Order: sequence, then C-alpha cells, then structure tokens
Amino acid sequence: MDDQTGVKKYKVEVWSNQAIDQKTDSIAEELPIALVYNDVSHAVMMATPTELEAFAIGFSLSEGIIKNLNEIYDIQIDSHPEGVEVALTLSNQRFSELKDRRRSITGRTGCGICGSESLQQVRLTSNPVSAYVEVSHSAINNAVAELMDKQPLQAKTGAVHGAAWCNSEGKIIEICEDIGRHNALDKLIGTMARKEMLIAGTLNAGFVLVSSRASYEMVQKTAMINASVLVAVSAATTMAIELAEQLGISLIGFARDKRHVTYVRSSK
Repeated sequence: MDDQTGVKKYKVEVWSNQAIDQKTDSIAEELPIALVYNDVSHAVMMATPTELEAFAIGFSLSEGIIKNLNEIYDIQIDSHPEGVEVALTLSNQRFSELKDRRRSITGRTGCGICGSESLQQVRLTSNPVSAYVEVSHSAINNAVAELMDKQPLQAKTGAVHGAAWCNSEGKIIEICEDIGRHNALDKLIGTMARKEMLIAGTLNAGFVLVSSRASYEMVQKTAMINASVLVAVSAATTMAIELAEQLGISLIGFARDKRHVTYVRSSK
C-alpha cells in the first residue's frame, strides 16, 4: 500500500461470461480523518488519506472556521491504528469563534451536514459572490472531456470523485480526488489557497467542475471561495438551485459530451 496514492491491492474474484477469474484489483482507501483544532476534536470525516493538509485547509475555509490561510499557524498529521489525526493550530480569535459555534460532526461519504445540531446550523453565512465570469459552452465541454484523464485514482479504482478548477477556456488548472465529493472540493480549495489562487480578483477567469451531483453544500463551498460558476457532471438539487440564485452563482449540471443543463445563470 502506498499512502500517497490512497490505493490498496486486494485479491478478488471476477465473474464474467459464466467463468470466474482470480485477479488483483486496485481499491480506493477509506479512513477516518479527525480534524482537531487547538487540541479540541471538531470533525471526523471518512476520506481518502491523501492531500490531507490541503483537505484540512479547505475544510477550514469552506466551513467558515478561518477566513484566510494566515489564521492557521501550524498543521500536524499523525497516523493511528484507527485512522489519521490532522491537528491544526488556529489564531486565538478564530478558535474563540469556533468554540462559540462548535458542533460535533461525524461525517460519512457524500454527507456534508450530518451531525448539525439544529436547522440553523445547516446554513453558513455566505455573502453573494462578487466574482463574475461568463463560461462558454465550449469551455464546459472542454473541461468535461479532460476530467477523466486528470483522475488517476478514479481510473484505478472507479470509486472516487474529482473537483477541478478550470480556466475560462475549460483547461483544468488544479484537480483533487477523494471518495467524498465534499472532501474532493475541500482538497481543491485548500490546494488553491496554498498556491495563493484565492486572492480577490483571481477567480474572475475560471469555474469549479465536480464529477458529482450539485448539492446544496457544493454550492455553499463554492460561494465561500467567491467563485461564480459551478459545473457538475450530474444533476442539481432543489436547495442547490435556490442557494445559487440567492448567492449569484451560475449553476450547470448534467455536463456531458456536447450537452449540459443550465439551472441558474447569474448576472453581474
């Protein structure tokens, strides 16, 4: 097993054409990842154990725990028999605010709001996005066509999602993978933050592409980094559409070869 790839090899039986073959298959690794802030455990997410520093940064940004990368003073990653602990040291102000609204979350694959203690905790405070970009049909088509070639984990295992940042021509600039669609997007956000791609004004020339459905949480995370376009390979949900309308995000789904559906088209 290579911890950097998030893949393990297993012996499997493949039944095909009335016959059984013994083969070695590549399986996506899944582990509990504990996010600990200033020695206080905050969340445990089931995730692919790769790019964990980016994951922790992206989660912190998309959940509104921090406003910028400078508010994280240190990140330590420790492996345990039960899983992996990612310990972050926050500024006193941010940790004080986190304690005031702290919640206990036990995350599952594909679950972004499990563990919220009240309906009020589901919705984070998100301002309408100030960035604006018009994405052409050809750019969306270009990005979707490139997506599979940029997902090595998916190619090996068939079990992970991808989240990508694409430029205005549809070229994929950054991409991250994880068994959880929310985790993949958080890893992308963290990667972009570390590369100083989230500085005000820099998101006016690109869009987010995800290999999953466009749910409420995916729109919310997109808004938290002030990106104005979210493109999904699968469908959008009702809450995703409503939130996109509120926050001024163009929301596009069912992005396939030479076809996609526009649910919301934002205007500047």
